[in-house]
Amino acid sequence: MNTAEKPVDEEMEDVKSSVEKPSSDEVNWDDDDDPLNPMNWKASTRWLNLLVISMMAFITPLGSTMFAPGVPLVEKTFHFTDSNLATSVVSIYVLGFAVGPLFIAPLSETYGRQPVYIISMIFFVFCQLACALSTNVGMLLAFRFLAGCAGSTPVTIGAATIGDMFPRENRAGAMTVWGIGAQLGPILGPVIGGFLSQAKGWRWVFWLLTIISVVILERKAQRMIRETGNQSLVSALHDPTPPREVYKRTIIRPVKMLIFSPIVLLLSIYLSVVFGYFYLFLTTFTRVFQQQYGFGIGITGLTYLGLGFGSITGLIIAGKSSDIFYRRLTAKNHGFSKPEFRLPPLFLTSPLVTAAFFWYGWSAEAKTHWIVPILGTMLFGMGMMPAFMSIDLYLVDTYTRYRASAIAATKVLQSITGAVLPLAGPALYDRLGLGWGNSVLAFIAVAFFPIPFLFYRYGEKLRNTFTVVL
Repeated sequence: MNTAEKPVDEEMEDVKSSVEKPSSDEVNWDDDDDPLNPMNWKASTRWLNLLVISMMAFITPLGSTMFAPGVPLVEKTFHFTDSNLATSVVSIYVLGFAVGPLFIAPLSETYGRQPVYIISMIFFVFCQLACALSTNVGMLLAFRFLAGCAGSTPVTIGAATIGDMFPRENRAGAMTVWGIGAQLGPILGPVIGGFLSQAKGWRWVFWLLTIISVVILERKAQRMIRETGNQSLVSALHDPTPPREVYKRTIIRPVKMLIFSPIVLLLSIYLSVVFGYFYLFLTTFTRVFQQQYGFGIGITGLTYLGLGFGSITGLIIAGKSSDIFYRRLTAKNHGFSKPEFRLPPLFLTSPLVTAAFFWYGWSAEAKTHWIVPILGTMLFGMGMMPAFMSIDLYLVDTYTRYRASAIAATKVLQSITGAVLPLAGPALYDRLGLGWGNSVLAFIAVAFFPIPFLFYRYGEKLRNTFTVVL
């Protein structure tokens, strides 16, 4: 099948055509008003299921950063002093976020979203238990990686699930709710982990993650089984290919999209830089604020709140403005919508990423009052969130049946950069200092200013020119 980067107005045509001409062995919606179609669920059912996914999206990224403030305690436990190894204990979880989506997204398109959510959460729980019981740093690294693979599920297919349940004109609001969970996790993680590690030791970080995960799984799994059903349109787009061949093809689908679709590739590079910067912040805050300002482990966790406040603010701004821009531009375009109408929020927010690094770096270098660099990180959060939200919505609107694979492709590069770039942070700061070190990052960010404008102008041409055989 040739799947193109289609105009969004064609999104439901595949479904409608299959409804009108079903094959005898194909499971399908009875009609456009079929109550089993997630688009036709009661609003309360859709929003309740979204809340479940948002909770999952909160707990798994929480695991990526909650551990960061306690790393010095791990060094003492396992008797190592290598700074790269210490950073790897945190960032290897993010590397799992690069590998997991390659399997999770296509499997969700083949077998449905629900079983993938449930099975991955169960595996996530077991990995947290193994981390808590680790007897050496190698064991800890291995299960942190596997936990990242499983934990990538809600952030990989969450946006695609929103595309399954919500019409285009309401997706930004739903993405805001989901994004709050996904962003609160990495931000609140160090705050909780700092005080918990200081009071009870680093192993209690994993015990707490296990407890929270089990509670979510116990209370919410049955509701998802009962109410969500198969949230994928795959049954309505029945593929007669043998299951084994389908499995092979779907596993490589995100990679093919990343290589052969300029839209997916360029947007993935753009997001990977922003995501890498985000984790550079997360993994170096402990060092910067302890060395520059003499903060303890617990207080250092509070320094992440500026980044969190900025992220939530950016998310709300993007959520409010995205649907407004989308509706107005659609009306101006004689009622015809385009995925590019999701990009205008980036025009004003993307420069904030550059400004944030100049502000944060030079204020920390000068040892100004600690609130000043924290305010700089707030600007970064405000610039970061509209990028993730607008681009995820763009991909959801552009790719119909394979929206999960398109988003998974972006997560691969994002997560690799998020795992690798923090390793360069200590060396960068040692060599250039906080001021010039962060300025280098800011100058790189300047090069990405034109991307939202270019896609807004030429994205439709790219969608119509390049197709990917999936």
